[in-house]
Amino acid sequence: MTIQYIGEHILPGLIGKGFIWTGFVSAILATVFYYLNATKEKTPGSIFQKAAKGFFLFHAFSLISVAVIFYWLIFSHYFEYSYVWEYSSKTLPVKYIISCFWAGQEGSFLVWALFQAILGVILVFIAKEWENHVMTIVSLSQVFVTSMMLGIHFGAFRIGSSPFILLRDTMKSIEGTIFTQPDYLSSLKDGNGLNPLLENIWMTIHPPILFLGYALALVPF
Repeated sequence: MTIQYIGEHILPGLIGKGFIWTGFVSAILATVFYYLNATKEKTPGSIFQKAAKGFFLFHAFSLISVAVIFYWLIFSHYFEYSYVWEYSSKTLPVKYIISCFWAGQEGSFLVWALFQAILGVILVFIAKEWENHVMTIVSLSQVFVTSMMLGIHFGAFRIGSSPFILLRDTMKSIEGTIFTQPDYLSSLKDGNGLNPLLENIWMTIHPPILFLGYALALVPF
């Protein structure tokens, strides 16, 4: 029997997943068109280059949208989402709620992809004659990093982990858990919160700088 859960905020997660997929597909298309423009030595401003630019800009927009939705879930304390419950808490100061974004694997990949996307947008407008070659690599890198947030499964084969997975969907079986109750959220008063070892100022600074370094290292590569 299907349980009709009460109070869950499903729509933001669905929209977030949709933007991850559009970001993934648009990164693939940007890679293809930039590669074609580079290998076929098309002139600057060709239809291939215009298409590649458009797809990459849409890719960046998609990831920014994912980040906005993700932060909304965290600050709204929607504990029906596994990531929000596992890393955030109502008792955390704002600076640590901000750092919840990159406390786990899914959020870390999102930060990485977001920095590379923003960097890519800058390169689109300043790379000039290097645009096709550089952006082929940047777009391809975005394909792989974004795929780490897809969260799709083929039997034992798994590609990434979605930051928008529901807590109840992480259970092999809901038997004997609060998820057998339609109003389980009334029992889920707070989240697990950050590991106490991560509750320091460096947690709010170190990971973003680290991933920014990863993104910047892609350009000379």
